[in-house]
Amino acid sequence: MTLLLDGHQVQGKNLKVTANLRIESGDMSGQTSNTEKAHKGFKPKTLTVSLMIPFVDKSHLTDLMRLAEGTAGGGQLHLYRVVNDTAEAFGIRQVEFSDGLSAREDDSLRQWLVQFTLSERKSNPEKVEDRRAGNKVNAQGGPGSEVGGKDSTNDNPELSGFEKVLSKVDKWLAPGEQT
Repeated sequence: MTLLLDGHQVQGKNLKVTANLRIESGDMSGQTSNTEKAHKGFKPKTLTVSLMIPFVDKSHLTDLMRLAEGTAGGGQLHLYRVVNDTAEAFGIRQVEFSDGLSAREDDSLRQWLVQFTLSERKSNPEKVEDRRAGNKVNAQGGPGSEVGGKDSTNDNPELSGFEKVLSKVDKWLAPGEQT
């Protein structure tokens, strides 16, 4: 089994790749014994990689560390094109290092036991969500006037007979002021 990241082969012995798809769901039972669940979507697929690197091949571990620490513009993690049979079976094309990389010395053999996780980026479900048209948001209105706007009652007021009389008296008492 081989693993290539942007064409760089991950060197080591007994390479094992485990793929994982997490399906998020929520419990809808409340305080009952109902078994209904709400589907909350597919989370990014991950590849957990484990391998052994002999101490004499220290440069392989150094190369792997360099790949894990790779960054793109803006300090973001580097996005790698992955080539691996398990990744291909799961439909994973682009990954980035996530959840760390560990290398511990083996108790009996002179080698490191290395493990790391690659997380999918730009997955097919993510691309489908991006292509979906968003729901339009309608402007909501309520009683009263708009803040900072004109009050609709002052634009063209409809006055009752008594209010018309009061308006004429108001204009007679203060002829220069308009309200």
